Amino acid sequence: MHDLQFYLDEFAKDDLMYVFLPIFLLALVIEAAIDRKQSRHLFEKQDTIASLWMTVFVVFVDVLPKFLALIAFYLLHSISPLADIVQRQWWAWLLLFFLDDITYYCMHRANHEVRIFWAGHVSHHSAVKMNFATALRQGVMERVHKYAFWLPLPLLGFDPMMIFLMMSINLFYQFWLHTELIDKLPLWFESVFNTPSHHRVHHASNVRYLDCNHAGVLIIWDKLFGTFSPETEGEPPVYGLTTNITSYHPIHVATHEYSSILADVKRAETTADKLRYILKAPGWSHDGEDRRAKVLRHKAGLGLEHA
Repeated sequence: MHDLQFYLDEFAKDDLMYVFLPIFLLALVIEAAIDRKQSRHLFEKQDTIASLWMTVFVVFVDVLPKFLALIAFYLLHSISPLADIVQRQWWAWLLLFFLDDITYYCMHRANHEVRIFWAGHVSHHSAVKMNFATALRQGVMERVHKYAFWLPLPLLGFDPMMIFLMMSINLFYQFWLHTELIDKLPLWFESVFNTPSHHRVHHASNVRYLDCNHAGVLIIWDKLFGTFSPETEGEPPVYGLTTNITSYHPIHVATHEYSSILADVKRAETTADKLRYILKAPGWSHDGEDRRAKVLRHKAGLGLEHA
């Protein structure tokens, strides 16, 4: 088992972002060129600028949480009874792929169903266009809590840098999902993997599509746990929030939901209701219409039977 200095050295040499970022930017340029040539109107200037600002914010905000996660992963790995068994064998990487992907599903679903987590994730969904700039528009403040979902993995014997690498691969896969240029893929692929079609549903504000398709790489988790919806020809996705942001100022885009939570907590009359505004899904109200996704879907007679 390696000591902390070994992982600190590996952590310092983690340069995948320098590999990924040029690929992302090149893809964005190509998509924009195709959009201009075909007049698809896939971009909106202020929306794109806001997305790029969120990218910059994430680079800085993520530093401390990721470093603290490294320390936590190391400490948990050091007490794992499986640490000497689970090395960097091929089967360990394969097992980690599935464990990482279901962990991502759980984290992503929680980001939509727990309002304080949603406040950190909402900046990603506030984009009103679906393009590769939106892929770079990551949830800024979700960095504060996201790594906690991966804490069981070092206890299962996976070392810290294995976990970080698999998390990076998962996010790299998700980049290409953020586009309207790719239609539905062959049925066998759509049945197993997350695709642009599935992810367009995830970014839609249509009641039919709300809080569906939380997958990272494998769409099977959504199908297993009842959060899957296909993209239907009769109802194209409408991107953005159910109530869109009123300003593209970067600070507002990154933090506006925290202000809304604070306002709701202040007007709640009981401690229990104050906590519900923090912990229940977005849309819950103690004195008004319940506009949580599952409630709106039920009222519309949709459920998830169409899944």
